[in-house]
This record gives sequence, structure tokens and C-alpha cells, in this order.
Amino acid sequence: MSAISIINNRHSYRGKYKSTPVPRHDLITIMKAGLNAPSGCNKQTTSLIAVDDPQILNKLYEVIIPPVGETAPAIICILTQRINAYRDRCFAIQDYSAAIENMLLALVELGYQSCWYEGHITDEDKIGYKMAQILNVPDDYELVCFLPIGIAESETVAVNKLPFEERAWFNGFKLK
Repeated sequence: MSAISIINNRHSYRGKYKSTPVPRHDLITIMKAGLNAPSGCNKQTTSLIAVDDPQILNKLYEVIIPPVGETAPAIICILTQRINAYRDRCFAIQDYSAAIENMLLALVELGYQSCWYEGHITDEDKIGYKMAQILNVPDDYELVCFLPIGIAESETVAVNKLPFEERAWFNGFKLK
């Protein structure tokens, strides 16, 4: 599949995963795609932890309430450091967002599915912090997101998008 085809056909997958393990070389390929994303002023604020050990996965899934992605045979946790890059500006959110998108595209290319889970773990219940403790993440890093990774048991479902003409214009903003 071409890059444009993957971009246009990738959809978030929230279903069950097959138990087929994700080979380490595929996890490395996916993580390298994430780490090769652009980074504001090259501060490289994004770090990653892949988890494929069933015992550690079970510990993580125990703290993810309500459960999401719990049948995935692997996950990638996204960490960030809030480092100022330019004057008093921090681009950590942009950095990890670009990394996540690169990984989502790479994993689809390799035949896997996933969904970007961020808000679910960064609310007041501090699930991301609990996950970070299980993974021995230092306090100057924040676990902000995770991607369950595996082979989908069912087809992905495309969501309805607004028409191109309602969200994209040439030479200025235009309302109907």
C-alpha cells in the first residue's frame, strides 16, 4: 500500500485482537517510525516503551479502567518530557502527536491495528501515572498515551467525515 493509501484508509480500531504475538522486529520498526517523527527544535521529547510480556501486560490492563485494548498482545506506551524548545514554548504535545501518527501508519503497513488512547488515561483517575509506576518510568517523564497493537479480530469501521469542501479551502477561509 502507498503512504497516501494508508493515510486515507487507516481507522481507529477499538475491537478485540487475535492472540497472535507481535514480533519484536515489528515493534522495533513501529517504534523507529515514531522516533523518526519531527520534533520541535529537535528536542526529542518523546520516548517509547513497548510491552509484550504477558505478565506486565496483565498488570497494565488491571489499572486501565474501564478496560480498552485489553486483548492486544502488545502495547506501546508514549512518554513525554515537558522541555522548552524555543523561548518559553514547549512542543511536547506536537512531538508525541507526530510520533503517534507515524506509528499508527507504520503498524497498519505491517498488518496490525490500533487506537490512540490518551484522554482515557490522563484524566483525574491518573491511569497513565499508574501505568508509569508499573513500568518504572522516572518522575520527569509523563506517560501520556498508549497504543494497543495486534491483528484485528474484525474489520475496522470508517467514520463519517465532513465533506472536503466544508473543511478545506484555497486562498482563504470560506463559509457556505
